[in-house]
Amino acid sequence: MSSGEVTLFHRDDKMINARRNMVAKLEERGISGSVLNAMMNVPRHLFVSEALCYRAYDDTALPIGFGQTISTPSIVASMVQSLRLTGDESVLDIGSGSGYQSAVLAELAGTVTAMERIPELARRSKEVLRYLGYNIDVINSEDFNDVEGTFDRIIVAAGVKIFPEELLYKLKDGGILVIPIDCDDSHHEIRRIVKKKGNEFFEEIIGRARFVPYIVGGSL
Repeated sequence: MSSGEVTLFHRDDKMINARRNMVAKLEERGISGSVLNAMMNVPRHLFVSEALCYRAYDDTALPIGFGQTISTPSIVASMVQSLRLTGDESVLDIGSGSGYQSAVLAELAGTVTAMERIPELARRSKEVLRYLGYNIDVINSEDFNDVEGTFDRIIVAAGVKIFPEELLYKLKDGGILVIPIDCDDSHHEIRRIVKKKGNEFFEEIIGRARFVPYIVGGSL
């Protein structure tokens, strides 16, 4: 169940064909129908600068200012799909940047909380998400401990050097965490961690990519 409804799209949406092409390529990569629908519904071009609109639906990361980037559509789709959302979950999106991934999550989850450490990006994303009709709580913070409560799903959109084990306390039993962790000088391993009852966890590597570093009082 979506946490908001997009009312922006009309027949004169000039980017709709580019978005359709992006979704078709994601389908070829094995992305599921529900995630494809979410990616189709969210206008990625509104989450980048006007100067980069023409590249918004390319499968590439794009700068959003302050040394940050919006992740490639294929990485967003793959990471979101690995959360296995069914519509009722509470999700924490850490390093939400311009808000694009948060919007995709809102199409698939019950509630979404976005956390972004850079004040200007948090402000901009809040404005765009509100404009699109998403009811997403955007928190300007660099420490996930500032976010109240626990979550069914947590997704981190920045790479960590050392896995922050305290993040697992924010995850409910049966919950899923997806996080990129340094594996060499140029890439991160994207790990999917399932929290079973008690202190048991299942972990798997679901991909590799390059992310901006996750910073909380210094690089982790």
